[in-house]
Amino acid sequence: MKYLLSVLVGAMSYGILSTIVVLAYGEGYQLGEVVGTQLLTGCILAWLLALYTRVKETRKQRSQGITKAAAKKALPRMTWKQRLLLMMAGAPTVVTGLLYYQSLRYIPASLAIILLFQFTWISVLIQAVSKRQRPDKITVLTLLLLFGGTLLAAGVLGEGAAGFNMLGIALGLLSAVSYSMFIIFSGKAVPAVHPAYRSAWMVTGGFVLLCILFPPYFLFNGLLWGQLLLFGFLLGLFGAFIPPVLFAIGVPHIGGGMAGILGAAELPVAVLLSSFVLKEHVSGLQWAGVVLVLLGVVLPELYNMRRRGLKTVTSA
Repeated sequence: MKYLLSVLVGAMSYGILSTIVVLAYGEGYQLGEVVGTQLLTGCILAWLLALYTRVKETRKQRSQGITKAAAKKALPRMTWKQRLLLMMAGAPTVVTGLLYYQSLRYIPASLAIILLFQFTWISVLIQAVSKRQRPDKITVLTLLLLFGGTLLAAGVLGEGAAGFNMLGIALGLLSAVSYSMFIIFSGKAVPAVHPAYRSAWMVTGGFVLLCILFPPYFLFNGLLWGQLLLFGFLLGLFGAFIPPVLFAIGVPHIGGGMAGILGAAELPVAVLLSSFVLKEHVSGLQWAGVVLVLLGVVLPELYNMRRRGLKTVTSA
């Protein structure tokens, strides 16, 4: 149960971000300042966790009577090639954040999160094209549910597409593409390294890229010591620190399929906060769309669980 709760809380943490960003925009802060303080906070927290992990490992080795030389052979240091790979794998998270947060300037937060959630079928499409495999029937049904749920949740059927800012919609969809690339690449980047170290180097890579795209003037012009620090801390805590740590704890024990189901908790949390905190109107038809999207996310794993159960019964 604790591993299930770990992944669930991590997913719900992601759902808080859009509301915090909109509030930060309302105080007059710009995109680079918001994302910059988020990654700065996330970077500091990630390296503190990595340091704590290192100290914990060292103490464990000393308690077992392992010498420094033996410890180095058992746990070899990361090469710079591995570090650079992890830093490059963290780059898509910055692109995702920039596109997603910028979309919030043009469209409601409840719509932006729904567009970001299109990474579910985009990931399937990318893998199908790269492997040259046609999706099976359950995957096609899932994609139809996701597409239909998106139309309802976005309010397209109620208001029509003309009622939305097309630039905001394009940015939201591009954030989903970027997030799909992150999911694909992050799992392949130096998987043997401890999650704490992987997370630290990936966040560092993202922060370096952001500093290139948006020079961090907020570090020197005094903005950091105002409300921006609070917004950045909350975004870094709920976006760049808590979810990766909790996922690293829970996912190995519950499996990727169940993690995908629990990860869908991000969507209703974001829509709920948009409705109650930002006072955005969410109709009953849109809530029905949210339910359809969630059903599309959990359907493949429910199907796989049923198949595994039938195989178990047959073999018995």
